[in-house]
This record gives sequence, C-alpha cells and structure tokens, in this order.
Amino acid sequence: MKIVEILSEEEIRRTLTRIASQVIEKSGQPDRLVLLGIHTRGVPLAQMLASQIEALENVSVPVGALDITFYRDDLDRIGVRTPEKTDIPFDLTDKIVILVDDVIYTGRTIRAALNAVQEYGRPEAIALAVLVDRGHRQLPIHPDFTGKVLPTAKEEQVKVYLKNWDGRDTVELLKPLDEEDVVT
Repeated sequence: MKIVEILSEEEIRRTLTRIASQVIEKSGQPDRLVLLGIHTRGVPLAQMLASQIEALENVSVPVGALDITFYRDDLDRIGVRTPEKTDIPFDLTDKIVILVDDVIYTGRTIRAALNAVQEYGRPEAIALAVLVDRGHRQLPIHPDFTGKVLPTAKEEQVKVYLKNWDGRDTVELLKPLDEEDVVT
C-alpha cells in the first residue's frame, strides 16, 4: 500500500476549530449541545471538539460514547466485533445532539447510530460531524459538519490516527500500489 498524508496534526487541530465554530453558529445554543462520539475514533474526536467549543464559548459541552455494534445491518460482512461501552451519562431529551465520527463512507454506521440514539431519549435535533467524508454513500445520509471531503476509490482506505488512541494525530490515505510503484 502507498501511504499519503491527508491531514497533519496541525491541520486536524485547525479543522476541529473550524467545525467547533460551525457547530456553535448552527446550534445557536451551545448550552443545549451534547456530543456523542461513535466508537472507536469518534469518541476522542468528540472530546477534542468539546474542548474547542469550550475554548471558543466558555461552555462545557457534555460528551458521551456510543457503541453501535448491535444496531449494524452488516455484521455478516464486517465480521465479529467486540462491543465497546456506550456511556451517555446525561439525558438526550430536548438536547441538540451532535454525532461525531472520524470517517463517513457508506452511511451504514450513521444509520446504526441514529437507531441507537433513540434508546437514550428523544433529542430535539441530531446533526453529524465527521473529520473526513470519503464518498461512496449507500444510504441518503450526509454530514452537517465536514472537516475534509476526500474523493476516494473504493479500494482505497482512509486511516485516522489520534494521539490519545494511537500516539499521533494524522489522517492517511492508503492506496493500492500501481504497477509502476512495484519494484522488481
């Protein structure tokens, strides 16, 4: 695989600051916001986004973690996964919920997340923030807040690495090697 850096640590920080500003502007009420990170890397991204909102607005935004394993409709294709812990220590009723994920691809993860959220209350509104939108949607789901739109080929992969999870902050595109890339 050929690896191409898409976002550096500094670019991720600036991107999250921009998304935080957009979330504040669109919600109009940062005190009613809650962020739900979708396991795995959506959780630290939600925490980073909450820190940016607090820095901009001096408002502490609650952050929860959402596991969507049992709400997926494609477990037979993606294989067995060990569920993570859903942790939502606050009521979602009448809140403005921002679902946070690292990469949106087919939309199936978000569909599962929407189903899961309904088990925890009835939010006033649900929006979606993603760091990278790589296209190839199979469902009519579109993020409200996007860090980077990155058109990809289906055989390519987008990998997000976050310091508090992976030891570094970067986003990489993994491309299959072309014939000219292969050294004989």
